[in-house]
Amino acid sequence: MNLESIFLRALEPRDLDVLFEIENENEFWKYSNRTEPFSKNVLRNYIEQQHQDIFEVKQKRFVLSDANSNVLGFVDLFDFEPIHRRVGVGIVVHQTKRGLGLGKKGLMLLDLHCKTHLNIHCLYANIAAENKTSLRIFEHCGYEKVGIKKAWNFYQGAFHDEFLYQKLFD
Repeated sequence: MNLESIFLRALEPRDLDVLFEIENENEFWKYSNRTEPFSKNVLRNYIEQQHQDIFEVKQKRFVLSDANSNVLGFVDLFDFEPIHRRVGVGIVVHQTKRGLGLGKKGLMLLDLHCKTHLNIHCLYANIAAENKTSLRIFEHCGYEKVGIKKAWNFYQGAFHDEFLYQKLFD
């Protein structure tokens, strides 16, 4: 796969089936504090609201896409705080496209967007301690572990630690 042809684009109605598939991968529910799947109707409504400005709704989802506009994954901004110039980051790559460098590419594209269009100083991510793949990707992209939330999340019958990572610009 040519990573030079990968870009971020807006979420569109045609992305509904892939969004439904990825959002309902129950292996990720533990990381997003969910216990049940999303309906297609809920996700359709979510897509319809994506035209709202991040300054208004404090979140935005982008599609990680190839030159043919295929969905490779999603990159999220959440808890946007324009006064403090910070925003949370999340990323998920489609299960058939993992291991190709797309997570790193998605974070690099998001960095550029946040610096160019949102005047961001701090990107941050909350990553489960056992999520070794995400830890490696974020560290490779310049995020630094700045804290640990002990026994922060409860799933699979036990409490799990979560790390706080940050990337500062300027």
